[in-house]
Amino acid sequence: LPPGLSQWFPALEVLDVSGTGLAELGAELLALPRLHTLLAKNNRLGGPGSLPKGLGQAPLGRSLRVLNLSGNRFAEVPPALLGLRGLQSLSLGGNRLHGIPPDIQELRSLEFLYLGGNFITSIPPELANLPSLSYLVLCDNKIQSIPPQLAQLHSLRSLSLHNNLLTYLPREILNLVHLEELSLRGNPLVVRFVRDLTYNPPSLQELAGRTVKTRNVPYAPSDLPENLVRYLSLASNCPNPKCGGVYFDSCVRQIKFVDFCGKYRLPLMHYLCSPECSSPCSSASQSSTSQSESDSEDEASVAARRMQKVLLG
Repeated sequence: LPPGLSQWFPALEVLDVSGTGLAELGAELLALPRLHTLLAKNNRLGGPGSLPKGLGQAPLGRSLRVLNLSGNRFAEVPPALLGLRGLQSLSLGGNRLHGIPPDIQELRSLEFLYLGGNFITSIPPELANLPSLSYLVLCDNKIQSIPPQLAQLHSLRSLSLHNNLLTYLPREILNLVHLEELSLRGNPLVVRFVRDLTYNPPSLQELAGRTVKTRNVPYAPSDLPENLVRYLSLASNCPNPKCGGVYFDSCVRQIKFVDFCGKYRLPLMHYLCSPECSSPCSSASQSSTSQSESDSEDEASVAARRMQKVLLG
C-alpha cells in the first residue's frame, strides 16, 4: 500500500485492493480511523508479515466491520484477526486453512463467517459461542462431523455444509429453530440417501405381471410356465391407500414419518409401486380406505418431500 494513505484519505471508509498481487498489507492501514470495509481478495497474502502488527489495538481494529481475505494463501486464521472485536463479516474462503482456532469465539460481533473452499477437517465447539452469527459457510472442505454444540447458535439463519465428508447429523441440530437454509448436497449422507431413493424402471416381465394383477386377468397354473406363476405370486400391494397397484422388484423408496408414542415422529423406509405414488395418487382402481388413513398418507408424502428438499439443499 502507498505510504501516507491515511494522510491522503483520512475519512476513507471502504478500501478494495482485491486482485492487485499484494503480499502484505502495510501499517498505513492502522491509522484509518473510519475504515469499516476492507476487501483484499485474490492476492498473495498469507506469509509472515502479511498483516500489520497491532491490528486489534489500532483505530482500524475498532472501526473495521467487514473483512474479505478470500482467495489468498493463509494456512491458518491469522491471530491478529482475533482482536477485531467489532468485526461483523469475515471471509477467508479459498485459502489453505486446515482448521478453525477455538479463539474464533473472541469475535463476539461476528454475523457472517465464510470459510468455504479450504481443507478444514473439524469444527471447534467454541464456534457455538458466537451469539450473533447468522450465516455460516463451511462448504467445500473435509469436515466429517458436526459438534452438537452448534445447536447453541440461536441466531443462525443459513448453514452451508455442502461438499464435505458428513455421514450423519447430530440430533441437536433440530434445535436450530430459526434456520432457513441448510445445504448438505455432495456429502456421503445425502449421496446415500438419494441413491436409496433411485427408481429403476420395471422390466417387461414386471410390467406384464402388474397388468395381470391390477386387471385381474384370469389364469390357471397350467396356463403359464411354473417360474412365471411363482413370479406372479410375489406381487406386493402398493401401501398407498389411493392406489390399487402392485410391484415385484422395481419400486420407489421413500421416507415415511410415523408417530411413536404420540410424542416423536420416526422416519421409516416406505416402498411404493411408482413415482406417481410419492404424491397423492389418482389410480383408476381405488381401495376402500378411511379418510383418516388417506390424510395420514398424504401427510407422510408431504413430510418426505420436505425432507428431500432440505437434504438436496
